[in-house]
Amino acid sequence: MWFPMLGFGIGVWAFWLLFRGVFGIVVVVFVVWLIARAAGSAPWSGPTIFRSNGLDILEQRYARGEIPREEYLQKKKDILAHDAS
Repeated sequence: MWFPMLGFGIGVWAFWLLFRGVFGIVVVVFVVWLIARAAGSAPWSGPTIFRSNGLDILEQRYARGEIPREEYLQKKKDILAHDAS
């Protein structure tokens, strides 16, 4: 009986183990990327812009008509100045 892999020594076995390991990692990373893309949040897409929770609340209050435009603009300016510092 002939076993072709045995004639080449341990180097071929090590190569195939390394190749399978790298291939497995690539497959896992690709699957995670596909799932994240389908979910709408792409990982590794770069830095995100920081957004203050206070600004979200202010925009909701303005959208509901709880505060006038002038007050909204002043408070937005104050929040953005505070976040920048």
